Amino acid sequence: MTVGESLERLQKVLARSGVASRRASEEMIEAGRVTVNGDLATLGDKVGANDRIELDGVPVLQDPDLVHYLLHKPRDVVSTASDPQGRSTVVDLVPSETRVFPVGRLDTDSEGLIVLTNDGDLTHKMTHPSFGIPKEYLAHVEGLPTRSALRQLREGVELEDGFTAPAEVSMPQEGVLKLVIHEGRNRQVRRMCALVGHPVIRLVRVRIGPVSDKGLAAGRWRTLTMEEVRSLYAAAIN
Repeated sequence: MTVGESLERLQKVLARSGVASRRASEEMIEAGRVTVNGDLATLGDKVGANDRIELDGVPVLQDPDLVHYLLHKPRDVVSTASDPQGRSTVVDLVPSETRVFPVGRLDTDSEGLIVLTNDGDLTHKMTHPSFGIPKEYLAHVEGLPTRSALRQLREGVELEDGFTAPAEVSMPQEGVLKLVIHEGRNRQVRRMCALVGHPVIRLVRVRIGPVSDKGLAAGRWRTLTMEEVRSLYAAAIN
């Protein structure tokens, strides 16, 4: 905290941040689950806007100016904040009141979920390779993959930029693969499938870490709940 900074009781801040009710927040503090600036919190502590509060190691966001959107990117929309060729971007599809940026990329010819935010800390955790947040895709492919092809994808295949890490792969229906990967290489799923002889016809990202939304139509967006934002932070920690 800084001199002259307005302070509030910790449990009140936790409750306002959507973590839990004030009483439940008090119980979390008493159970030793909350830290302030790296130190174990105690009931009665007061905090300011610049203090770093964590619950079970996951940051509690106090900044009211942070926004987090979940967008279902349609095909042929670019996953950047701007495009020199004048193509439609993901930023064009969400509210413009706050400047946000896409977290990672989704191929222009692919569809599915992407997060847009002005939360730099979360962006770093979701995109840095060391955190490895899983992403789930449905890939409609040419032909009918064999067990051998599925095994290759699960064990890792050698691309131009090296071997891929093992992936979770299944075939929920003929010609459709469900893949969960922890890397973020350029056009990785498409390249993996092409390598085993089954080029992708359509690719949809359906989950980012613990966040999914089957009801979100292409081109539509919604605000992530505080619980979902915390779950993304937690996924990076775990």
